[in-house]
Amino acid sequence: MVQTEHNYTDYRKFVEWNKSQEQGDRLPTRYDEKFGKGKFGSVYRCKEKSSGKILAAKFIKTSRPAERLEVENEVAIMQELQHPGLLQLYAAYDNGAEMVLFLELISGGELFDRVIDEEFILTEKVCSIFLRQICEGCKFMHTQNILHLDMKPENVLCVTRTGNRIKLIDFGLARKFDPKVTATAMFGTPEFVAPEVINYDRIGYGTDMWSVGVITYVLLSGLSPFMGDDDNETLANVTSGEFDYDDESFDEISDLAKDFINHLLVKDIATRMSAEGCLNHNWLKREVSDKQLDKTKLKRYVIKRRWKKAVNAVLALKRMGAKI
Repeated sequence: MVQTEHNYTDYRKFVEWNKSQEQGDRLPTRYDEKFGKGKFGSVYRCKEKSSGKILAAKFIKTSRPAERLEVENEVAIMQELQHPGLLQLYAAYDNGAEMVLFLELISGGELFDRVIDEEFILTEKVCSIFLRQICEGCKFMHTQNILHLDMKPENVLCVTRTGNRIKLIDFGLARKFDPKVTATAMFGTPEFVAPEVINYDRIGYGTDMWSVGVITYVLLSGLSPFMGDDDNETLANVTSGEFDYDDESFDEISDLAKDFINHLLVKDIATRMSAEGCLNHNWLKREVSDKQLDKTKLKRYVIKRRWKKAVNAVLALKRMGAKI
């Protein structure tokens, strides 16, 4: 059921707020644990005073106008995304130089980290369950005329460490979309970005669905359909749109699953399958195989992505140090 009630604080009111001297019953009594840090700032676990609700507090520096505009866009987008398959915004506060977003706390970790766990049994049926939820989230976003534009495994989280419920997160690059207006984009992750983004052509709802196709391919096989030796080669492979199922990893994968991917990894955005089309596809509607899949390649894939992220983080810190 779509959630219909949330207590939002409009960031436009510039609510006076200070981390060391909180005001009002809704602000947290303490920030228990820092569990995330990125270019935007830090994320803390916190508790709301009045209800005892555990939330994630995301602090974002907004001293520059461009930074403020990005956060205001993210808040405005999230206020329209009240759906159980999407990360929920609880409140937003602004003290001028910094904004804080109080978000639903999701404790299950990234989907790919969960499925490569030794105790997790990955089957095609389980994959279809995850993909149905992803497509349901995309469908809701698209009915609200919103494009995510950064669909990738890191932005699919498990609600708990034991169940199969997932949520889509990170709406920092999301944008409102008017089908009557030609829009382009020049951002995203090379491995998951759609051809029209690379070619600076018109984007649309199908731009997200291409990324869903790549996620499906990787989840089923542990292989990335367009991955090259570097970003330039990867982007060239995406532009060509050529991929195959020749690897032995696909020997046990059903024709229905391959057909699902085939209708998503289509170069022409106009003929690419929509989120609603995905939900009506037989792979998500029929009972599919519950035979256990070999996760060896998927584990290698996840470890490689972790390593790449760590290297990029170190390089970013070195660049910052050089500037300082």
